Amino acid sequence: MSQPTNDFIPAAKPIIGDEERAAVDRVLLSGMVAQGPEVAAFEAEFAEVLVAGRECVAVNSGTSGLHLGLLAAGIGPGDEVIVPAFTFAATGNAVRLTGATPVFADIDLETYCLAPQSVESLVTERTKAIMPVHLYGHPAPMGELGRIAEAHGLMVFEDAAQAHGAALDGRPVGTFGTFGMFSLYPTKNMTSGEGGMVSVDSEELGRGVRLLRNQGMERQYENEVVGFNNRMTDLHAAIGRVQLTKVQAWTRQRQENAARLDAGLQGVTTPAVSEGAEHVYHQYTVRLPEELAAARAGILDRLKNEYGVGTGVYYPIPTNELPSFQEPADLPQTRVATATVFSLPVHPSLTDRDLDRIIDAVNTVVGEARA
Repeated sequence: MSQPTNDFIPAAKPIIGDEERAAVDRVLLSGMVAQGPEVAAFEAEFAEVLVAGRECVAVNSGTSGLHLGLLAAGIGPGDEVIVPAFTFAATGNAVRLTGATPVFADIDLETYCLAPQSVESLVTERTKAIMPVHLYGHPAPMGELGRIAEAHGLMVFEDAAQAHGAALDGRPVGTFGTFGMFSLYPTKNMTSGEGGMVSVDSEELGRGVRLLRNQGMERQYENEVVGFNNRMTDLHAAIGRVQLTKVQAWTRQRQENAARLDAGLQGVTTPAVSEGAEHVYHQYTVRLPEELAAARAGILDRLKNEYGVGTGVYYPIPTNELPSFQEPADLPQTRVATATVFSLPVHPSLTDRDLDRIIDAVNTVVGEARA
């Protein structure tokens, strides 16, 4: 039975409560709203909670984190960085913004993360690094990618924008590469309102990111390099500090919600979880049978308008085919994914009734499309 759309279940729902508002008020009353003690405290706490104590540097967005991490690691014109084509454009954008060339690789259709065999086939004498994305909150195959990198003398950078708390064989993402970047955008598993966090493997790299985020200076007016204004404010850091105390409980709820969906959904391929991987379900992404690809838009329209279930398609166009890149590539698994995936609500605000509605709606609409 369809549901009234005024009882709508959103695909994503940021959770901002009284504690976050009180933290913002505290900073406003202090009069210190630019980068200051709240940012420093947030960096230290994020490091301890999510990346095993690795040094962290806060910036004003996830994209800034990727861009500054790449620059600090020495990536620039003439270099190539291998990235997935099935992800948000920011991954490729950050490489291009350094003057380097993003080289687009295919994915594993089960996990939606970089396929090692595709990566290895694309290594050239210009390749300097591999940048996997822990897409939807599932860790990329860091062991295999690390072996490829070691064999060819490459660096590894982690786009962990969607993967706060994800792990592989007990090791948290953001600790495998030269740097890892976490987004703190409002719809991520935790937020600072807007922002990003860069985990680094050395003091030298951390200092490089800090210089670049602050106009190239550690001491005022002593600019050492040409830099940017990519600082995080204390207002944003205060929100992030509160959210950091909640993200682990929210992750457990996401995982419980995903298990309910796994058990109930029919007619779609539910998310795989690789052996040893801890999936944090930034998105709960399912895949239609290929024969229903042309019906996807109609299925999502019915879920929204008849059943009040929000969905999203992440991502409908391979990055290499966007007008901003237009790089031809033979990426068959990426093409299947872009044509058949869609994401369902999995956020911690869902009730048991919401989950039952989502399951019933998908099973009904997809079942009727297959009939």
